[in-house]
Amino acid sequence: MSTANPRADLDSNLGLNTLSIHAGEATDPSTNALNTPLYQTATFAFESAVAKEDAVDRALEWEPGVFFYSRTGNPTTYALEQKLAALEGAEDAAVGASGMAACATALMAVLDAGDHCIASEDLFVITRVLLDEALSSKGIEVTHVDVTDLDAVAAAVRPNTKALFIESLSNPHMDVADLPALAALAREHNLTYIVDNTFLSPSLLRPLEHGADLVVHSATKWLGGHGDAVAGVVAGRKELIDRVRFNMDAFGAAVSPFNSWLILRGMRTLGLRMKASSANALAVAEFLQSRPEVAMVSYPGLPTHPHHELAAKLLPDGFGGMMAIRLHGDAETMGKFAAALKLSAIAVSLGDVHTLVYPMPKRDNLIRLSIGCEDTDDLVADYAQALDAC
Repeated sequence: MSTANPRADLDSNLGLNTLSIHAGEATDPSTNALNTPLYQTATFAFESAVAKEDAVDRALEWEPGVFFYSRTGNPTTYALEQKLAALEGAEDAAVGASGMAACATALMAVLDAGDHCIASEDLFVITRVLLDEALSSKGIEVTHVDVTDLDAVAAAVRPNTKALFIESLSNPHMDVADLPALAALAREHNLTYIVDNTFLSPSLLRPLEHGADLVVHSATKWLGGHGDAVAGVVAGRKELIDRVRFNMDAFGAAVSPFNSWLILRGMRTLGLRMKASSANALAVAEFLQSRPEVAMVSYPGLPTHPHHELAAKLLPDGFGGMMAIRLHGDAETMGKFAAALKLSAIAVSLGDVHTLVYPMPKRDNLIRLSIGCEDTDDLVADYAQALDAC
């Protein structure tokens, strides 16, 4: 049996940057190492058969800091979970193998066959596959609505509706959901309210503070920030997280300890990276909006965004690094523009310190941009030369 010793005595009112560095971590008691060790082990040894039985029973009841097998729990992952819980203002958090593992185990924790779920109309494509194919095939009904239309959400509620699933900033159109208003509607109808906050991170938005029951992230993205590890997280009340943990364990959705260690390392600079990406994104959005080659820029930090006033209330510390644009012209024009960029790799992911561009010809030639931490002037100059080239 092994136990972790995270720094649990931190003031919860500490700033985000301080919590990003210190929460969940403490000097290693064995070696005095400052950084949390990578516990790259599948199993943990016991002093006796009696100790083994006791540890397994305690770990299966999700007692913090008790480990016997890394599918169920690992000290490196536990440190990450404590850091994430502190940043989200949650009672607990569970880390899984990917963002989709987080979404699936969260939804399966509150939905059974015969239940109904309301979900955003504008969603990450694989989340739609999860909802419309995987869950629907198991007898769970799903209705997609425009969650920026509260009347439409209310009209979709049925007697068997059990959950409301949204993205705080939608993928890929960048719609901003009114989280407090949706929370009130969810409470009125006794729905479990789940918010995917991948695009913004707890650095810019903490959905639990706006009434969400659970918040999920693809930790691969802004939380890790370096494009080198795949993981997902669910945070919220311990009662719900215990159910999520059960699903992660039963479905074998455990994260690699090494990936936990990489995400843990990346999160120490979360606030700094989000501040830089937000500033860069606003500058790039303003520049692109000024160019005649650009037909549309969807970025919540622009006054022209349809939900800008709401975004300004919900996101006082920055609007994030994500935007969507559309050029005048066809798919060939879009392709030439993306290929001409020198500082923006064409890639499907996001939330990296590198700026990434994701052309979407099947979505009316929409281009999703994930703005990184390069120097602002260099990014603007790169987009200028790419527009000139196409």
